[in-house]
Amino acid sequence: MDLAAAVRHRLVPTPPTVLELDLSQGLLSVPATGPREVLRSLHTPTMQAIRTGLRKAGDDPEVAGLVVHTGTCQASAAQLDELGELIAAFGERKPTLAWSETFGELTNDLFAHRLASHCHQIWLGPSGMLGSQGVDLTVTLLRGSLDKVGVEPQFGQRHEYKSAADQFVATEVSDANREMMQRIADSLLDESVERIARRRALEPEAVRAEIDRAPLTAEQAVAAGLVDRIGYRDQVYDWVSENWGAVLEPRPWQSAEGRDDGPRVHLQYVHRYAKDQFGAVASGLTRRNRPAIGVVAVQGGIVSGTGRRGPLQDPQAGSDAVTAQLRTVRRDDKVKAVILRVDSPGGSYVASDSIRREVVRLREAGIPVVASMGGVAASGGYFVSMGADEIVVNPSTLTGSIGVLAGKLVTSGLTDKVGLVRESMSAGDNATMFSTLAPFTERHWEVLNTWLDAVYRDFTTKAAADRGLDLTVLEPLARGRVWTGADAVRHRLADHLGGVDLAIERACALAEVDRDDATLKAAAAGPWWTQLRPAESSESRHAESRVGVENVIASAGGIEGLWRAAATAAGLAPTGVLSLPYRFDIG
Repeated sequence: MDLAAAVRHRLVPTPPTVLELDLSQGLLSVPATGPREVLRSLHTPTMQAIRTGLRKAGDDPEVAGLVVHTGTCQASAAQLDELGELIAAFGERKPTLAWSETFGELTNDLFAHRLASHCHQIWLGPSGMLGSQGVDLTVTLLRGSLDKVGVEPQFGQRHEYKSAADQFVATEVSDANREMMQRIADSLLDESVERIARRRALEPEAVRAEIDRAPLTAEQAVAAGLVDRIGYRDQVYDWVSENWGAVLEPRPWQSAEGRDDGPRVHLQYVHRYAKDQFGAVASGLTRRNRPAIGVVAVQGGIVSGTGRRGPLQDPQAGSDAVTAQLRTVRRDDKVKAVILRVDSPGGSYVASDSIRREVVRLREAGIPVVASMGGVAASGGYFVSMGADEIVVNPSTLTGSIGVLAGKLVTSGLTDKVGLVRESMSAGDNATMFSTLAPFTERHWEVLNTWLDAVYRDFTTKAAADRGLDLTVLEPLARGRVWTGADAVRHRLADHLGGVDLAIERACALAEVDRDDATLKAAAAGPWWTQLRPAESSESRHAESRVGVENVIASAGGIEGLWRAAATAAGLAPTGVLSLPYRFDIG
């Protein structure tokens, strides 16, 4: 606690603190950098703040327990995996309780209930239901719609599982795509059943049977052992006060009139508790003398250059920025190991290869690297990770997708329909190869296929070498196939199941550093406005945060830019040839 709080605690009786975590506020995976993220962070906790808060609270005698409100939880399955492990670790020292008005309302909320199962108790509102019906993956194909508006898709891919092209080209879901998606659904459900059964002390067969019977009423959920109690919010907090609170002894000057003599608790959000800790400031005073674990983030689509990090834009992982950060931590004598935090669907092959090269150089310099995968680390996201000493994934992480695709959407039919005249004047036999005005020629297809083969061969060869697998073992696992984190570990595409906490442990172990002595040192590019500061050279400190004005003030970029913007808004446009297959919805 801070100094003022310490003084108040000495002079005024204070009840035990009960920490709160409200997932209806959302979750931020990385610290805020731009104005939009800063505004969100005022009310939305970051995973780092939750991690810090729960870790400190476990040793704080003033903290009585944790109450988790799942509510309208918007976090990804992988985020909930990691959060569940943090709650379970805290639960080894203090009591925990999860509650929700409902786990879905005629909707599927399996992952929220899976998270709640990490708490000692689960409460459900009397009018609520347990909507844990399983896992439903929905695939959308656009070919019919594109045909109607006069757009011709032309794509090549390596290989049958690299189904990003299917969304544009195919008129029906392929057998390979269906097989891959079914396995992802099965893996997510298997992990959910196993985890709920283990945390609730139930038989897996019984849990699966109830999932097949869902949605369940509150009474049915209690009878099945999936929920402990039924109650409204006020009843939840009355129970918490009665069982975790304390009756405060009145001071001599306090009047008995109107005084609440019942047990009381002091409520505080976990992320606010983390910020209020005086120890966090004190630890910073000795940080200079402690060994550091560097943290470099690869967030968003992977692109060449500095990437997009404007105030109103979703982030991109620009290879110039990420490689500069990796060089910075390599030159820092206090950095003993590096965590590469990857949450990316991939993107540019060249940019991914550049980032991987700097990861390999870290290892060659004797600095261990542990890749920690978030919700998605596929295709280019896997490419940048595979060169690490070890890879840590959440069970629900989507990874792999070792493959490549390339092509274009020929829009001449669309422009004709809307009366737009566009004419190209070109010089060079292949100048119009990627123009959207004309289809590929036979020569263009020959060039494209040769290049796709070369990229796929490079990707699989490097993946096999990085993972210590024979190419004959690796290749069947590649072919563009997406795996869950649980399956990736099973197939040796990753090493450990866990979140950032486990990645920190592994990094410290590889560097032979005591975790309690180590401090995390983020190599972040800094707030967006500092990115306008000029760098003296490509090796200077500000090289990792330089950005052009055109990336801060985004423009549509003409008709091509408008098309890309519309596709991106719909969740359809990949950021490069090493991109995860099109977005699919998990219900």
